[in-house]
Amino acid sequence: MTGDGTRAVRAGLPEPEAFEPALPGPVFAAHYHLPGDAAGPYTYGRDTNPTWTHLERAIGELESPGSTAHTVAFASGMAAISAVLFSQLRSGDAVVLPSDGYQLLPAVRTRLESYGIEVRTAPTAQDAQLDVLDGARLLWIETPSNPGLDVCDVRRLADEAHRRGALVAVDNTLATPLGQRPLDLGADFSVASGTKALTGHGDVLLGYVSTRDAALVDAVRQWRKTVGAIPGPMESWLAHRSLATLALRVRQQSAGALALATALADRPEVTGLRHPGLPTDPAHSLAVRQMRPGHFGSVVSFTLPDKAHAERFLAALTLVDDATSFGGVRSTAERRARWGGDAVPEGFIRFSVGIEDPDDLIADVLRALDTANADKANTAADAGNAS
Repeated sequence: MTGDGTRAVRAGLPEPEAFEPALPGPVFAAHYHLPGDAAGPYTYGRDTNPTWTHLERAIGELESPGSTAHTVAFASGMAAISAVLFSQLRSGDAVVLPSDGYQLLPAVRTRLESYGIEVRTAPTAQDAQLDVLDGARLLWIETPSNPGLDVCDVRRLADEAHRRGALVAVDNTLATPLGQRPLDLGADFSVASGTKALTGHGDVLLGYVSTRDAALVDAVRQWRKTVGAIPGPMESWLAHRSLATLALRVRQQSAGALALATALADRPEVTGLRHPGLPTDPAHSLAVRQMRPGHFGSVVSFTLPDKAHAERFLAALTLVDDATSFGGVRSTAERRARWGGDAVPEGFIRFSVGIEDPDDLIADVLRALDTANADKANTAADAGNAS
C-alpha cells in the first residue's frame, strides 16, 4: 500500500474472518480469564486491551509505513507528552522545550523543575533551540508550532541533537502523520494529541507516542501503566473508526486553509497572517521540503486590531464555532489570548478550517470581517456624536 487514503482505510485492521466485522467493536474488560501462570497478551485492563492493540497498530502504520514502529495510546495528548518527558528525564538532566509551544508547556516546565530537571527554552523559528542544546538529555520540538505556526528543520535538529547525545521528540499534532513523519526525519519519538485532526470529530480525548526503539517504548508503556493514563476502549474504537476518513479530511482541510489564508492576505485589518502552505509565509520554503505536498495543516493564524475587533469578528461568524480545539470537521476559531497562556496579541485569532466548502467558509469569514469593521465604525461614530 502506497497511497495515504488506502493506508488510512486499512490501518490496524485484523485479518478478515468469516462473519466478523472488519473493525471489531470495543472490548470492555477490567480483567480477563487467566488460569495458571499470568502469561498471554491480555491479563489486566490497565495493562492491555484488544481495542488498544488495533488502534496502536494503525497509528504505527501511519507514522512509520516503511519501518516497524511501536505506538502507545493514552487518555489525552498531555498524558502522552508527560509520558515521554517523565519516563526519560531524571533529576539533574536538562531538557529543551520550545518557548512558543503548546499552552500547557509552562505548567509542565514548573513540574519538571520541581523534580530537579533543568528546563531551557528557545523559539521554534530558525532552529533556535540548537543554541541551548549542549548537555541536554532531551530536545522537544513542536513544528508547526501552536499557535504561531513557525516551522523548524526536524532533520537538522535531530541530527545535531543525536551528535550531542540528546533524544528528540516531535509534537506532530498539527501536521498529522499524513502531513509529516518525524520518525523518518530522525526523531526518536513522534507524539500527538489524537483529540485534534487524527480523530477529527471533536468527540474523543486521546494521545499517543510512536517510536521505532523497543527500549524507549517499554519505558513509555511502563509509565502509562504506573500512572494509569490509559485510554478507554470506546474512545480507542472511535479513534480507529475515524482514521478511515483521515486522508479525506486532511486534504480538504489543508486546501481550505490555504484558500482562506489566500483570501485574507489582502485584508488591511489582518496582520501577522501565517499558514505554512502560503507561498509568502516565512516558513513556506522549509515546510515544502519537510512536509507532504498539499498537507500543511488546517490552522491559519492572524491578528485583528484589538480584543474588541476580534470578538466582533467571532460573534459575526455563522459557519464557525468559537471553540478552543483545532483539526475538526467543523471550522473553529478563537481569540487565543483569552486563556492568558500564549504570548500573542489580544486580537490574535487561531482559526481551524473544517471540511466545509471553501467558498462558503471564505464568504462567511469575509462577511464577518466586514461586519466587525462596520460595527467598529458605528461605535466610533456614536462616541463622536455623544461627545
